Amino acid sequence: MKPEDFADTTPRLTVEDYFQGKSRAWGIFQDRFGTLRRSFTVDIEGYREGDEFVLKEDFVYDDGETDQRIWRIRRIDEHRYEGRADDVVGTATGLAYGKALNWQYEFDLKVGERTIRVHFDDWMFQQDEQVMVNRASVTKWGIEIGEVTLFFMREGTRQSAAATGAIAAE
Repeated sequence: MKPEDFADTTPRLTVEDYFQGKSRAWGIFQDRFGTLRRSFTVDIEGYREGDEFVLKEDFVYDDGETDQRIWRIRRIDEHRYEGRADDVVGTATGLAYGKALNWQYEFDLKVGERTIRVHFDDWMFQQDEQVMVNRASVTKWGIEIGEVTLFFMREGTRQSAAATGAIAAE
């Protein structure tokens, strides 16, 4: 699968449009055997700062641990992005076509008291104006060690969906 395969799909995903403002994500990490290792929520705020788009992610894991990642994203041209964050090694490269965006990057993953450098093959698929699905393969030395799956909703979507009975109100 390559990003160009999605050139004729809609809606067209642009990071700065989808993530402008507030959104929330729910995610899981499964190891290479499919065992659920962690689940988490992410509160996200996106805004323009100069020539960069800032994506502030606040994570809360099922065990109570919290983390924050701040992405600084630049759009290079119609299809290419570059992104930086403290735990991303060097620069993440993104390629967007149609409803899909594929990020490739090296990442320093905290595991207990140590850090392991892994590679992310990170795919985002915008479903409609409010919903996005994200699947990332995590590898070390070319061997898959796990997979991250996320579901994103833009702010306000949960309330309106609950009001129409599409999801249960909390």
